[in-house]
Amino acid sequence: MAVRVNDIAPDFKANTSQGEVSFHDWIGDGWAMLFSHPKDFTPVCATELSSVAKLSSEFAARGCKVIGLSVDKVDDHMKWASEIEDIAGVPLSSPLIADENLGIAKLYDMLPASEGDSSEGRTAADNQTVRTVYLVGPDKKVKMSLTYPMSTGRNFDELLRVIDSCQLTANHKVGTPANWHKGEDVIILPAVDNETAKGLFPDGWETVKPYLRTVKDPSA
Repeated sequence: MAVRVNDIAPDFKANTSQGEVSFHDWIGDGWAMLFSHPKDFTPVCATELSSVAKLSSEFAARGCKVIGLSVDKVDDHMKWASEIEDIAGVPLSSPLIADENLGIAKLYDMLPASEGDSSEGRTAADNQTVRTVYLVGPDKKVKMSLTYPMSTGRNFDELLRVIDSCQLTANHKVGTPANWHKGEDVIILPAVDNETAKGLFPDGWETVKPYLRTVKDPSA
């Protein structure tokens, strides 16, 4: 079954490069980003993990933990993490899940149920749908999911932008427009009528259309 936005993120226990984790317990009271890779020692994914290593302080500043997943063994993850450090110039602080039996990839609908139950002998091409990002909130619900082709490296600046947007909406009754960045004007949610908006936004707002009301970023 597909894992959709607003679904409870499926819980699981797994071995990682930093020991065993129980996913929901590991998330705790904060946010988490789960991003998957088709195979260790692949070029595009190596650049992505390097980006994650370099951006660790940005994720930490947002109270968002990051965990990777690949259908390989912990030993392979440890070796790959060492190579990632060589590429990035900084250590990879995020754990990597060892999904040797493909169970988590199937749980999150990243591989079909018919794909067997072992990572042995599999290639990146066999695992090419294992290429998804999930953002999970403190309520353990999925706030965002994105799936990429194997050949396209993920944009982690965009993923940080999504975290900023989702956290803003979680704390204030606003949404964010196209291409928004933190500090720019935001949109009052349609569920907030004008009378309620007066109490929430006493400095007022701009009415572009009756359904499009913009206001200063309340977190700025």
